[in-house]
Amino acid sequence: MEITLEKKVQAIISQLRPYLQNDGGDVEFVELTPDNVVKVKLQGACGSCPHAKMTLKDGIESTIKEHLPEIKAVEDVLLGF
Repeated sequence: MEITLEKKVQAIISQLRPYLQNDGGDVEFVELTPDNVVKVKLQGACGSCPHAKMTLKDGIESTIKEHLPEIKAVEDVLLGF
């Protein structure tokens, strides 16, 4: 049985969550769009942190794209990036 791209994305996010939780934040998977954009919701301290964009792009997005190059981007549904 083949693992779907969405399940692979969710598995990577699950591996990243403890790092965010250590800083009082979290990330929730929302959806994978048909054009391979991952939508997430940064929560807790991550939702209001001035470094949220860096965490999202340099941490979460870069890690997901490293393992799944077919992913185009990772965007936060609340913050708009």
